[in-house]
Amino acid sequence: MARAIGKIANQTPLGKRLQTTFLRGVSFNWVRRIIERRTLVEGLDGLMDFDPPGGILLVSNHRSFFDQYVLLTCVYMGPVPWAKRLYFPVRSNFFYDNPAGLLVNLAVAGAAMYPPVYREAERRALNDEALDEISAFLQEPGSIVGIHPEGTRGKGDDPYKFLPAQPGVGKMALAARPTVLPLFINGLGNDLGTQVKLNFIGSSRRTAPIIAVFGKPLDYSQFTAEKPRPTLYKKCADFFMKEIGKLGEREKELRAECAAGQIGDDDPRWLYNRKGLSPFWARPG
Repeated sequence: MARAIGKIANQTPLGKRLQTTFLRGVSFNWVRRIIERRTLVEGLDGLMDFDPPGGILLVSNHRSFFDQYVLLTCVYMGPVPWAKRLYFPVRSNFFYDNPAGLLVNLAVAGAAMYPPVYREAERRALNDEALDEISAFLQEPGSIVGIHPEGTRGKGDDPYKFLPAQPGVGKMALAARPTVLPLFINGLGNDLGTQVKLNFIGSSRRTAPIIAVFGKPLDYSQFTAEKPRPTLYKKCADFFMKEIGKLGEREKELRAECAAGQIGDDDPRWLYNRKGLSPFWARPG
């Protein structure tokens, strides 16, 4: 039933329109309100005038349950005119194998957490179907597929140390040949109540910022010329994680500047300003 609902919401024109209306009219509003005062984003200006020929595979590190909601707020609902449709492949064991997971997917994301990815060997054929679906999404201009190459959340103390990249993201990229954008994000925790509270503390921009750094499109042509095979998928995934790591170094610098008070509250990279309007809604100048 969960798969059927996911297909309707993501693979039918009416379902996707209803999902987009829900995300823009409901999800965006409450997500923005609980992160806007803490969020600093760098690299979006380079994406505003970008005109990708097909879909975008956005690869990012994974530290919190809520990482992709910053993407939702900054890109999908922000100034990036080509961002039209959103997809988040997820592991099936909660969102598709548990009734509560289905409800969360619908209530929070309008079922945009799709398609499901299965770990059981006996369901591997469904993963091949999911890969075909993702490849089709990535052929469509305006589509964004958000994926974490690590496959699961990093739970260590150091947010700049990653789990090993999984070959699946390399397989996706080499099968569909989309534009690949890297993103590093840091500052979100897993306790929703705490995240909401931090947003409304006056000093949170200095003491607990959420910082996202978008990179430029990656050139992974070194992998496209070789015969597809599992070891190549892994090398490609490792390359993506290495590029994400470079953005992490820039995030360290921004975090230090925030802590030192060197980035003002009126800096255009903040998602929020004193008027309550995001400066990203208008192009600079």
